[in-house]
Amino acid sequence: MADLFDYLLWRGDLSFAQVPPNAVDALIFSALSYIRFGADVESSPDTPILLSKAFEDLTSLPDFEDRIRVKKDLELLEAVSQSPRFSNCKIYQYRDILIREEETQFAAITFLLDDGSAFLAFRGTDYTLTGWKEDFNMSFQDTIPAQRLALEYTLEISQSQLMPLRLGGHSKGGNLSMFAAIHAPEVLRKRILGVYNHDGPGFREYVTENPAYLEMVPRLHTYVPQSSVIGMLLEHEEPYTVVKSKQVGILQHEFYSWELDGPDFVTMEQTTWDSRFVDQTIKNWLNEMSISERDAIVDAIFDLLQAGESDNVFEILHPKNIRNYIRILSNNGGMRQVMSEEFLSLLDAARRTQQQLMEKK
Repeated sequence: MADLFDYLLWRGDLSFAQVPPNAVDALIFSALSYIRFGADVESSPDTPILLSKAFEDLTSLPDFEDRIRVKKDLELLEAVSQSPRFSNCKIYQYRDILIREEETQFAAITFLLDDGSAFLAFRGTDYTLTGWKEDFNMSFQDTIPAQRLALEYTLEISQSQLMPLRLGGHSKGGNLSMFAAIHAPEVLRKRILGVYNHDGPGFREYVTENPAYLEMVPRLHTYVPQSSVIGMLLEHEEPYTVVKSKQVGILQHEFYSWELDGPDFVTMEQTTWDSRFVDQTIKNWLNEMSISERDAIVDAIFDLLQAGESDNVFEILHPKNIRNYIRILSNNGGMRQVMSEEFLSLLDAARRTQQQLMEKK
């Protein structure tokens, strides 16, 4: 079955002026937001730069491989830079912010299209513990710093580029795009043609009950793979489309596994039982906790993880870090008790979820 690269071969010769952007194009722009672009883009954010020029600039840097999340991101950037549909797009106002002390991870980039519109792409969670902690904070904070920065960024772009806008992102980036659109002033919301959330988490109920959210629902386009976990977190009141993935379980969050048929995603009727089980278990677990209890368990988990010698989530299970975790838990009875109690609470939530799903059969 086809993927993003096949789509570029099939549709890449048609400009956006000829064929308007669709959900697959939105995913490509969202994917490109993960790239840490080079000096020309970073040093001249007010000067639009051709996407093809940005690729040349990036690959000329001695550390360009360190600026890439996964190899396929670079392959995608190379493919779009050679595609007539994307190569004439211009990059504008690239931002990349990481403030560990404030638990803030945010990045965004604007693409100026040849149809006279702009696409604002928000980066999802990176591989830092800071980024992951900020995600967990969504469960108990009214807003997180990245959401506020997304709104500020959208307002800034809307004032400098007086054109129709589309917003989108993958994972947390999808959440940021929806937050910015929902909280934008009414006059700006009227300029937003669509918002694309690719397997990003929802919101606490106070957001989904906001009249502006309900107004935007027809323009909110949410896509999740069949075994989605991240995209089912928190509350979604907008309809969502289930996309078929070639991967299994949590690995389906990686959008390069999503299957395409021409300009559309291959879709399924509903998410899998496993996805619904995890989703309902987490909701049952969180519903049993007060806001302060959610705050306490998130702090306990990340205080423990940050005791390691790296801010990279892939190094959490390094033997020397595991030894640090064991030592800390052995010496900190309060932390050990909090985590033990919540682990038992999670198991109880899973038991109740299984019973609930069995009753629905």
